[in-house]
Amino acid sequence: MANHKIEIRRRNVDKILLAAEKVFAEKGFGGTAMADIAAEVGLPRTNLHYYFTTKAELYEAVLLGLLDLWKQDALSFEMYDDPRVVLSSYIRAKMEHSRTRPHGSRVWATEIIHGAPNLGQALDESLYDWAKMKEAKIRGWVEEQRILPVEPSALLYMIWASTQHYADFNHQVTLLNEHRPLSELQFERAVQTVTSVILRGIGLEP
Repeated sequence: MANHKIEIRRRNVDKILLAAEKVFAEKGFGGTAMADIAAEVGLPRTNLHYYFTTKAELYEAVLLGLLDLWKQDALSFEMYDDPRVVLSSYIRAKMEHSRTRPHGSRVWATEIIHGAPNLGQALDESLYDWAKMKEAKIRGWVEEQRILPVEPSALLYMIWASTQHYADFNHQVTLLNEHRPLSELQFERAVQTVTSVILRGIGLEP
C-alpha cells in the first residue's frame, strides 16, 4: 500500500511539473499564478499546494528537474569513450528533448537570460562541476589527438545553442517551414545535419 501511495505521488508530481513548464513558458514566472498551474494540470489549487507550498518552490523544482533531464542526456560522456559515439548520442538526445519538452527549454532560457535570479547558488552547485567534467573529457580527446584542437567549453556551447534552437525558436522554425511543424523526416535530417557539422568541425566523419 505504501509503495502504491508513493507511485501515485510521483505521477502527480510529474504531471504538475510538466504543466508548470508549459504555464511558466507562456506567462513567465511573474505572470503565473498557482491557480493557472492547477487549472492546466486539472487539480484543485489546494491539492497543488499539498505538493508545492509556494510558486517559487515549484519554479525551482521545474528548473532543477530540467537540469537533471539534461544531465541524463549527457550520460553518453560516462558510458562511452569514442568521441563520435559520445557526441552523436548527446546531440540526438538534446534534439529529442527540444522536440518533446520545448516549454522546459524556454523556461530555462528565460531564467538564465535574467541571471538566474531564482536558482542562484543552486545553479552554481548543480551545473558547474557537471559541465567541467564534460569539458575534461573533450580536453582529453584533444590531448590524445582524437579530435582537432578545440576549446571544450565553446564546443559544448555550440551543441547547446544548435540543439536548443529547435525548442526556444520553434515558432520561427515552424514559420520558415511553411507554417508547419517539422515532419519526422525533416526532424531526422536536422539531427543528422547538426551532428555532421559538429563532428566534421572537430575532424570526425559522422
